[in-house]
Amino acid sequence: MSFPPSNNNTQNQNQHNAIIKNPNPNNFPISSPTKKRASRWSDIWLKTNTNAKNNNPLNSMVVAMQLHSLSSSPKHPKSIPNFSIMDRTLLLSDELLLKILAKLPDSQRNSNSLVCKRWLNLQGRLVRSLKVLDWNFLLSGRLIHRFPNLNHVDLVSGSLISPRNSGICLSHRYLSMHVDSASSPSWCFGEENLLPVEVIDNGLIALAGGCPNLRRLSVIGASEMGLLSVAEECSTLQELELQRCSDNVLRGIAACANLQILKLVGNVDGLYTSVVSDIGLTILAQGCKRLVKLELSGCEGSFDGIKAIGKCCQMLEELTFCDHRMDDGWLAALSFCENLKTLRFQSCKRIDHNPGLEEYLGSCEALERLHLHKCQLRDKKSVAAMFSVCRAAKEIIIQDCWGLDNTMFSFANVCRRVKLLYLEGCSMLTNEGLESVIHSWKELQSLKVVSCKNIKDSEISPELATLFTTLIDLKWRPDTKSLLPSSLAGIGMGKKGGKFFRRV
Repeated sequence: MSFPPSNNNTQNQNQHNAIIKNPNPNNFPISSPTKKRASRWSDIWLKTNTNAKNNNPLNSMVVAMQLHSLSSSPKHPKSIPNFSIMDRTLLLSDELLLKILAKLPDSQRNSNSLVCKRWLNLQGRLVRSLKVLDWNFLLSGRLIHRFPNLNHVDLVSGSLISPRNSGICLSHRYLSMHVDSASSPSWCFGEENLLPVEVIDNGLIALAGGCPNLRRLSVIGASEMGLLSVAEECSTLQELELQRCSDNVLRGIAACANLQILKLVGNVDGLYTSVVSDIGLTILAQGCKRLVKLELSGCEGSFDGIKAIGKCCQMLEELTFCDHRMDDGWLAALSFCENLKTLRFQSCKRIDHNPGLEEYLGSCEALERLHLHKCQLRDKKSVAAMFSVCRAAKEIIIQDCWGLDNTMFSFANVCRRVKLLYLEGCSMLTNEGLESVIHSWKELQSLKVVSCKNIKDSEISPELATLFTTLIDLKWRPDTKSLLPSSLAGIGMGKKGGKFFRRV
């Protein structure tokens, strides 16, 4: 049985059909889902036309802006800024930059280290020599970290206790230090002006551990243990200056098997007192057998100590005595230095008061140079013995020596191999004394006379003028106003093919 549709059902169906036919009853215009939306200005700006030409300026601008936005956008945490644009040296390796910095002059090194931290560290690697002024800089380890490749360190100034801000500086040929202006007139250098021995040893231990390639060292007031640590850690140490040295301290450097140059300072008048005797010299000779140069300043000793050095240190070529305090008779021990080539006396108040008989003196057969500087040559026995031991010398240099008159200089007649004579500041020597000696030197080639006021141009004899013509090198300035007189104009000096004066 069928029933006719009710009015309510019919009305609902009509409403449903109306909704489907007109989904927008308010009659607002809507876009179709298949219809493209209207283009915005940003879409037009960023749209890339693949068929456009590559030289389109708009495309180039867009690409550049996109790259800039990518590099500066915080949305990309993995992007790494290109710092090489700011510092192109970052593209260079440390090894290559070190080679470049090493080629620059030393005057630019301080300014180069101010560029950046990297240059500061690299510049520190290039430093090889350093003078330490602050001992805490060494103890803290900053010195080793800042300068890891040091091979020459001077610790003398850093070992002294003195006010750094004082304008008064006390200078000596061995050291210099500042003195407080409030010091008493009777002030003198003493133990209170030096760091304690334990502090100096700790510094040497730190230095030895951080600089195993150390080759040259200067130190004052160290003990045997501090130097022993240096000898054990720095096997390449070749040169050592040791001030305020004593016999016990020399036990430490006896372990320096490769030491070649040594300077020992024992007693210095007005500064400090320390004793180096035959005991220390013997310890030194038995330990450092490869010594080539040795300087003994303010050291005591005798024949036995110098003999031990000559016997053990057979490679010794240069020996210097400065203000020595040797016992009488020590001079004869020099003959045991068979390979000695240079003998130097400096600031010595005496040579040897009692050298003994001449037949027991011997001589240094390999000696080439005798150098006397600011010595007192007043004792005839000493001077005669000295020239006798040095009779094989080929060069004699005498500078600012007191007491060298004609008699003293006449002892040099025994030296028959002299090729060079240099006289400076010998105010007591005259023309007669000079000629009496140099005429006996048949191999003389070079003569230099400077600031010897009693040697006169007007007293040049014809024999001396003739000798000038045979010389290869002549420097004639006996006083500041001295000029070669016109009477020597005919001897051929200064002419082409003849003898000449070397420029001074």
